[in-house]
Amino acid sequence: AWSIERPPGDTAECTFCHTSSEERCSTCHQRHQFDPAVARHSEQCKACHWGKDHRDWEAYDISIHGVVYQVNKWNPTQFDFSKKLSDADYVGPTCQYCHLRGGHHNVQRLSTVYTSMGMSNADRGAPLWKEKRDTWVSVCDDCHSPRFARENLQAMDEACKDAGLKYTETFKVAENLMLDGMGEPMPKDLAPDWSGQHIWSLKIGAYHDGPKYGGAQGESGEFRMSNCSDIERICFESVGYWMTYIMKGMAHGSWNDATYCDGSFGMDRWLVKAKAASEQARRFTALEKKTGINWVPSEFWRKGDYLEQLTGTRIVKEFPGKTIFDLCPEPGWLDTHHAPAE
Repeated sequence: AWSIERPPGDTAECTFCHTSSEERCSTCHQRHQFDPAVARHSEQCKACHWGKDHRDWEAYDISIHGVVYQVNKWNPTQFDFSKKLSDADYVGPTCQYCHLRGGHHNVQRLSTVYTSMGMSNADRGAPLWKEKRDTWVSVCDDCHSPRFARENLQAMDEACKDAGLKYTETFKVAENLMLDGMGEPMPKDLAPDWSGQHIWSLKIGAYHDGPKYGGAQGESGEFRMSNCSDIERICFESVGYWMTYIMKGMAHGSWNDATYCDGSFGMDRWLVKAKAASEQARRFTALEKKTGINWVPSEFWRKGDYLEQLTGTRIVKEFPGKTIFDLCPEPGWLDTHHAPAE
């Protein structure tokens, strides 16, 4: 969603993956070779599955599994890519060995909990997820004991739970600032968000309903990457980047990613930044009240050549009174609540 809001030129590269390439055999099998042996290399996943908010390749590449792969991938006695995945006997797992287990093509079958790439809080040990977790363990125990696999799943659960605490606290700092009338600029002072609304950007899904957040009961604000206050951007990056680093890092055995490389350390840093931004805003507000200053947001928050290109601004101009939810092809296609992946 936070990519949709941006001008087409900003997200031109996104369309190379998020179009019909998701449905093409040649995305993985390569149009000019179409060799299954090529599709079995982890690098085939790298073209799309990397970057700040879906850090799969980086997490795998610097994990112990990724290092084993990089060191040995040229040796056909260690990685024989001429064999079908169902017959593969690698010295270490590739992306395909785990996620295309036995050669099937349902990649999400090997996810454990559906949490929007780690960005949602969930009871990861709930009975709902038992079948997925058992499937995960059944892959790990090709090389490890089931106990080892379950201990790593538990470590992942604990890391995600700690991240959820930081995420909740970071958002609460921003929410309290907004409710006290000190968030700057406020939604009414901004160009519309990507949905065509003027609602607090961190009012996600069923959270924070009601007029005090800028919308009607049940109406949802949407994440912003641009044209928002610094504290809102901090919240976005904390959950959209660092929280996903933690989940992806732990899932792939990349403890450096989960901890040092802007994972849990990054969330610590951004929580402190959010608290500092809140304290600064409260000090400024106290000074303004004492001196009689009436702060008015600058016009550049509402208008500008760049803002004219944002999705929300164009919706308001071209479809007055409508939001992207009125214009979407079917109800719920952009809803923030998703059923667990089958």
